Amino acid sequence: MEPFARIVVGYHGCTAAFARDLLLGRQPIRDWQPSQNEWDWLGHGIYFWEHAPERALRRARERYRTRRQPPAVLGAYIQLGRCFDLLDESITALLGQTYERLVRAFAEERRSLPQNRGRQGKLRELDCMVINACIAELRQLGREYDTVRGAFLEGSPVYPGAGFSRESHIQIAVRNPSCILGVFQPNL
Repeated sequence: MEPFARIVVGYHGCTAAFARDLLLGRQPIRDWQPSQNEWDWLGHGIYFWEHAPERALRRARERYRTRRQPPAVLGAYIQLGRCFDLLDESITALLGQTYERLVRAFAEERRSLPQNRGRQGKLRELDCMVINACIAELRQLGREYDTVRGAFLEGSPVYPGAGFSRESHIQIAVRNPSCILGVFQPNL
């Protein structure tokens, strides 16, 4: 991990029991299991909303509303470390190159690439595959990444003709749990 990398505050929607176990040290941060869904927006990792506790709570309420445990939010101090930052043009250039290689490989095998799908494209199967493939290629070249960070325009425009969306956000997927420096319970 880069010693002077940025530190950001992120918020994770979860169950109250999971939050309690982390906060009380019953579950160590290093054992926090990453999401490994094939539709994860930023590839595999532990997901956080950057500086958006209310958004994390809304997500937790949506995800856990049918379960018997109440939703909760964990705050975390995250050192981005070696960040695969999708707001960096050199990173998006690498991502584009990986996509082109995957297009050729899938065409040679006469297979179709996965597509982003679902309501408003929220199931990001293509993005997940391309990001995971790019990071795996870079790892083989000796370049490791601790986190992935991206900005997303989501939701309806704030006002007619606006270039801003109501649900825009920055998400972080932590691939290396040692980047999570500590957790706290936010006041919501």
